Amino acid sequence: MKCVKLKNAKDLQIATIKKPVSKDGSVIIRVKACGICGSDLHYFEAGEPKELILGHEFSGIVVDPGDRVDLKIGDRITGLPISPCGVCMPCKTGNIHYCANTWTNAVGLSLTNSGGLAEFLSCRSDMVKKLPDKVSFLEGTMVEPSAVSLHAINLANIKVGDKVLIIGGGIIGLMAAEFAKLNGASYVALMETNMKRGKKAMKYGKVNEFLNATNPDVIEKSIKKTNGGFDKVIECCGNKYAVSEAIMTVKPGGTIVLVGVSLTEISIPVVASVMKEVNMQGAIAYTEQEFETVIKLIEKNIIDVSKYIDSKIPLEKVQDAYLELTSGITDKIKIVVKP
Repeated sequence: MKCVKLKNAKDLQIATIKKPVSKDGSVIIRVKACGICGSDLHYFEAGEPKELILGHEFSGIVVDPGDRVDLKIGDRITGLPISPCGVCMPCKTGNIHYCANTWTNAVGLSLTNSGGLAEFLSCRSDMVKKLPDKVSFLEGTMVEPSAVSLHAINLANIKVGDKVLIIGGGIIGLMAAEFAKLNGASYVALMETNMKRGKKAMKYGKVNEFLNATNPDVIEKSIKKTNGGFDKVIECCGNKYAVSEAIMTVKPGGTIVLVGVSLTEISIPVVASVMKEVNMQGAIAYTEQEFETVIKLIEKNIIDVSKYIDSKIPLEKVQDAYLELTSGITDKIKIVVKP
């Protein structure tokens, strides 16, 4: 089958590998669509691990149901790309995202389990979820990143009337704005360095104000406008500037949820976080229930995820798409690959 492999830093190449076969009851899926995630871009820029076949936001058609007796060939599905052990305490309590084995054989995130930048993929049978008839393949690719955002908002415990700051205007940040509004946030601001993305975010109707992170007085103005700071801050960038901005703009006793992941150590203004008694919460992935909740919300048209999809491309255009998304100047939010 045809696929795209990570060869070096900022170098993705078309390759041919053997089609996956069912192993330990896994489900074999013909990939119909696969989203490009912000975390994929980190791998792309680093060029590691070499030979990785990226793509963990996928949807497709069952070609081999494996040991899933409720599935048949032709069923439309998506799936959690993770690989929890199922027997540890986190798994037994429904917190599969805490499992130490979660990322070991994750689809599109490990060398042992190739991702959706290919014609076919293999997914653990217990992680496969059926797509309702009303949910398209394109919408199916948006379930995984939306679940990440939902998990962050749940951790933030946003309440009616809260003032919320989202730092980072990628899909995770914009979906976080969607869920913040659903939870009753009265004011949602988006802080971004990319002017094009910031202005575009306003058009979706879930962000009340765009704050240009490059303005030297943005923090001072934000604190003044919110009468002391934001109740909740969702940080979706994973760099020291974004984390520092989160600490400086949250109100005393407020909550920060860190969704962005940094591959390097970062320094933060610890004194400010101590003096303000900031509640800082990390966020990783999602629970299985949150993943299923997103599918239901899309099915019922409670959230509209398709509006964030800017373009659909074949495998041959993947390299160009990754270069565009790492340029820092594009206004595109989500590019979906259709192998």
